[in-house]
Amino acid sequence: MNIFKLIFHHDQRLDKLAERNTRDNSRQMETSLEDFMKPDPTYSRFYFTGTDLSEERFGLNTLSAYDEVISALEIAFTDKNIFTYKTQFPSIQKAIQDLEMGEVFLLTDKDEVQLYIAALHIDVNSNVGHLKEELKEALEAGHIVVYKDQAKDGFDLHMFSKKNVYREMFFPLQKLVPEAFRFFSINGKKFRSERHFYFETWTLEKPPHGFEEVHPETVL
Repeated sequence: MNIFKLIFHHDQRLDKLAERNTRDNSRQMETSLEDFMKPDPTYSRFYFTGTDLSEERFGLNTLSAYDEVISALEIAFTDKNIFTYKTQFPSIQKAIQDLEMGEVFLLTDKDEVQLYIAALHIDVNSNVGHLKEELKEALEAGHIVVYKDQAKDGFDLHMFSKKNVYREMFFPLQKLVPEAFRFFSINGKKFRSERHFYFETWTLEKPPHGFEEVHPETVL
């Protein structure tokens, strides 16, 4: 049995990605009423992972329908250009194949990218939280940033987007149910431990609150 999990975090505050202020704090910035009334800019974060329960293997690419998942993302972002730090790619599939763990590709409306993409890369002992300022810059420029993340037995994908693109991805992925796998859409705010991340190994038939199984008839 294959399990596909899409973990989402909506309405994350973009200013939380700002670099810590290391300047002289003797002068405090005054906040005007106009600034106070402005809505906080936000971003969304998505994590794509999978489990092959029969073989006890963990990672998006362990799914027998991995290629179909990537094809669904191609459909969701068919109007986007795809860039890595090396070059532009014709497909998400080819970009992922070219990346090492911790490297990124960008989905963008732009025909060229001025951003220094390699600055977004992380090593296997780090996480994206170490690159807050670089990620903030990429999101503010309108790019969707996707990391190739290390998993137990392969890799996962970790996506950051200023626009909430959940709906765009949901329907192409839903079409893979039930033939390809069981699909769980998970509110990341409901996570309490690593045990929750691997919930399918111990409570598949009664998932934790906020872990919703997607069926062909599921509506948003």
